[in-house]
Amino acid sequence: MSKEPLEPEKTDVPLRRGYTTGACATAAAKGAAILLLTGKAPETTDVYLPAGFSHIFQLEGWQCNGGISATCATVKDAGDDPDATHQAWIEATVSWRDEPGIEIDGGRGVGRVTKPGLPIPVGEAAINPVPRRMIEEAVSEVLEEHGSARGVRVVISVPEGEVIALKTLNARLGILGGISILGTRGVVTPFSTEAYKASVKQAISVAAASGNKQIILTTGGSSEKYAIAMYPELPEEAFVQMGEYVGFSLEHAKAYGITKVTLVGMAGKYSKVAQGAMLIHSKNAPVDFNFLAQLAVEAGAEEAMVGEVAAANTASQVVDLMTEAGNSVFFERICHHACNHCLKHIGGQMIVEMVLITMKGRVLGRAEIRG
Repeated sequence: MSKEPLEPEKTDVPLRRGYTTGACATAAAKGAAILLLTGKAPETTDVYLPAGFSHIFQLEGWQCNGGISATCATVKDAGDDPDATHQAWIEATVSWRDEPGIEIDGGRGVGRVTKPGLPIPVGEAAINPVPRRMIEEAVSEVLEEHGSARGVRVVISVPEGEVIALKTLNARLGILGGISILGTRGVVTPFSTEAYKASVKQAISVAAASGNKQIILTTGGSSEKYAIAMYPELPEEAFVQMGEYVGFSLEHAKAYGITKVTLVGMAGKYSKVAQGAMLIHSKNAPVDFNFLAQLAVEAGAEEAMVGEVAAANTASQVVDLMTEAGNSVFFERICHHACNHCLKHIGGQMIVEMVLITMKGRVLGRAEIRG
């Protein structure tokens, strides 16, 4: 959630998929288990991914401690996805334990969960359920293949994890000390909207589990910075960067019991919400200047100004026109229409507030409606 979602450019060259931290951790764990049981360092290992196919991972960083423990690593390839963990060194150490079964934990650079609302209990390493299952199955496969019934401990580490985590919103989610080991399919789809939406849902879940009844939705980092200054009484987990997914975010806010949602952002994007769009990417929802002209009429603008709004080329041009005219009612009308459409989308039973700001954070208009 550290970035607004990007759209891939049209190209004749297909984008190259990558592999999740969970898949890489599984490959390293399987390699370390092979090294522990055989004393031989595998150059590669294959991992069956939840996506429905196997992938061969290159391994390195082998270390063997006299049949007591073994370590193996792989370097994460995120493909053409702009991922903070691309090229991260992900290693696993497998050691014998006295008790039967497979214990999985995080080492250096793997975060610890400190807030409720995540799929992992507070206090445990931030290794999500699917990667845990993948690691357990891969290591079990090696043990069975070599006829061993002994229990083992698997520790996943990412030496640069603390530094990488600074590029993410892990701290806000209560994941401290490093990155998360993630992935539900094992593969990273370039510019994946599914991954971004999953991160939005997770952020809302953490906000709700932390006791927040109000959340602040923004389209990105700039608007969030100003929103944080506007609502200093709210904790950091109450602020969620939703990107373009207005409707999706509202739906999950309601599902998690949030009673008030405040949307903070710029008039260009939120004028689309006032039109009724709940996915506000430019490809899905272009600015309707005739609609903005109608709002100018509602706001009492003179006929010449209404004509200028209708003939404008960009939303920022309209903002400049109405700002110079001192017509704050225009921006309040945008907020009012947007709040009504948000409530209609989720079937009411919530308070929706909208605050329009300039690129420098000055408030242009606001409205609040109880559904």
